[in-house]
Amino acid sequence: MELTVDQALQRGIAAHKEGKLEAAELFYRSILQVHPNHPDANHNLGALAMSVGKEQDALLFFKLALEANPSIEQFWLSYATALIESGHLDEARQALADATLNGIAPKKLGILSDQIQQTRTRIVPSHEQQKKLLACYENRRFDEAETLARSMINEFPRHPFGWRVLGAVLRQTDNIDESLAAINWALQLAPKDPEAHNSLGTAYLDLGRLEEAEASFKAAIACNPDYAEAHNNLGNTYTEQAKLEEAETSYRRALSLKPDLSVVYNNLGNTLHSLGKLDEAEASFRTALSLDSDYAEAWNNLGSALHTLGKLDEAEANYRVALALKPDYAEAHNNLANTLLEQRRLGEAEESFGCSIALRPNIAETHYNLGLALQALGRLGEAEASYERAIAIRSDFTRAYLALTETKRFGSRDEQLSEMLNLYRDASISDEHRCQICFALAATLENMGDFQAAFQYYSEGNELRKRHLVYNSKDNKDTFSKLISGYQSLAKRSLLPSDTIITCVPIFIVGMPRSGTTLVEQIISSHSQVSGAGELPFVARYGSRLALGESQVDNSELSKFREKYLSALKKYSENRSMVTDKEPMNFRYLGLITKALPDAKIIHVRRDPAAVCWANYAKYFANETIAYAYSLDDILSQYKLYVDLMKYWKRSIPGRIYDLDYESLTVEQESETRKLIENLGLDWEDACLSPQDNKRIVSTASNVQVRTGIYQGSSELWKHYRPYLNGALDHLTEKN
Repeated sequence: MELTVDQALQRGIAAHKEGKLEAAELFYRSILQVHPNHPDANHNLGALAMSVGKEQDALLFFKLALEANPSIEQFWLSYATALIESGHLDEARQALADATLNGIAPKKLGILSDQIQQTRTRIVPSHEQQKKLLACYENRRFDEAETLARSMINEFPRHPFGWRVLGAVLRQTDNIDESLAAINWALQLAPKDPEAHNSLGTAYLDLGRLEEAEASFKAAIACNPDYAEAHNNLGNTYTEQAKLEEAETSYRRALSLKPDLSVVYNNLGNTLHSLGKLDEAEASFRTALSLDSDYAEAWNNLGSALHTLGKLDEAEANYRVALALKPDYAEAHNNLANTLLEQRRLGEAEESFGCSIALRPNIAETHYNLGLALQALGRLGEAEASYERAIAIRSDFTRAYLALTETKRFGSRDEQLSEMLNLYRDASISDEHRCQICFALAATLENMGDFQAAFQYYSEGNELRKRHLVYNSKDNKDTFSKLISGYQSLAKRSLLPSDTIITCVPIFIVGMPRSGTTLVEQIISSHSQVSGAGELPFVARYGSRLALGESQVDNSELSKFREKYLSALKKYSENRSMVTDKEPMNFRYLGLITKALPDAKIIHVRRDPAAVCWANYAKYFANETIAYAYSLDDILSQYKLYVDLMKYWKRSIPGRIYDLDYESLTVEQESETRKLIENLGLDWEDACLSPQDNKRIVSTASNVQVRTGIYQGSSELWKHYRPYLNGALDHLTEKN
């Protein structure tokens, strides 16, 4: 049954007297929905606000009550008391004068007048005191702020403001235990103070006590549902808990309340980036910067999103803006270095990593990244030292152990081997970290000749990696079918070599991953007319939809692909006439390549089928797109699809593909190398027989092996595992 206004008022008063403040507030607010100026409801809401330390809210309610009925003595008393307790003494004096003019002349007015005169008896700090303390805190003058807060507490020990700000100051100065005590005391004085709950949540968040932080931010929001900062902080907590969808919702709620909060747009951008919503992330960072162009963190994070999108030049520019604004920004130095590394500007990259390490020497990831750069340069001893430094900083840094196995030969009594075993035995580590340790242990034990133990670790590591990645063999088969059907449209189109003048001819080196493509690139790029660009993403990025028949196929679209690809390739040319692109998975796009890039050379590297399938199984690929590689059944299925597609290309584009046998290359190095160089139309150079002396960047999984020269027998390694494979690879005898 619906209550009348009088009934709602009486029930609200009853709940108020019983201390049921939330229920009382609901009754009073229900009255205001019908009668916004109801004097008693407004007055009583003011009294509620006073009881939880919200003096400013109380003043608003008391004013509304007086405007509706200035003849009620209690309304004036409450209003004047609120003014006194909030430090507005001049306004309190005026209120007493106005009360007298409205016929109010009780003895209590005199008492309040005396209280104004005796300012030392106030129970709250003045508005000026509060403003000064907040200014010190917001301007990061924490020593001064702490002094002022403690002085305020000494004078007004029962008021929560000083305690709350002291707690915030102590959190900033890393006195976390004292901070928690101060904020909790503020909450005892004002249990419904949303700002105190929010401050407590930020302290818990700093401590990593995420469940308590979440509860505190939710309590702040319960006290004030429109508290944008608490919604933002709740989003930060969800982010730390890897609850990214919930984090996105919290950030968007904060922005709906305060759409001018640049920090929230930055936080939302980071979450969208993690969710793979890269275009939305970019837009969010740009909005943050439109609100605050000096926001170094947003420039850095925008750079990261652009980097992920493959826009390396733009990413670099954004990192440099971040560093111009904040020269001591270690993370931006590290991110800039990674971008420079990907752009093959190794000297600059090494310098930027050095700047990052100088600013923050104990960040394990930066030492690890520097190790990757040094390894790509062939400075393996320095790379090993960087990986060991990363591990010394963070003993559970599993990626660094995995990288270390590529540069270091372990002994049975090696301390780092013991550390890896301890990590493996740690039941608390994540599946991802256990997976990386499994691959690291497998590689180490393989080098030590313990193939049975290595196989067990390979098996477990692959099982964990497969569980982490999303791979559907049927979808993969459908993709290969689309490549063939898509070529039916491509076959009707083609560009002529004269359609575009090119300054560098692409050499595509394709095959199954781990088939020897890195070695072949090292040989070819030893020639003075060839630049080795490594595994480039541009064919798939610019042409996959064309190749799969998912976009319109005509000469105009082929020309666009050609121009984009050649423009990207030119950056890697080093002013040489030919550039290698050794992304092995480009074998999928040979139909598109031959139609759009008729000048291109195509080298197909074939290796012993069992050896290449095992090499895929025994490798942890950082690139998550190679998702088939963690199950022998999936690898065998992929290998068959690869073989069948290569047979199709040889029928469809005869004479365009040069087959190079890896095993023959290792046995008959000079004759096979001479034929290879001749096929490319290059004059012979003896340097092509010493690929180990090629000092170019090698950033692929085989970068250590190619530094040691060509050797025979690597294709026999899989046979050590034959006893444990139950004949899974024995039927693989033919090369495509």
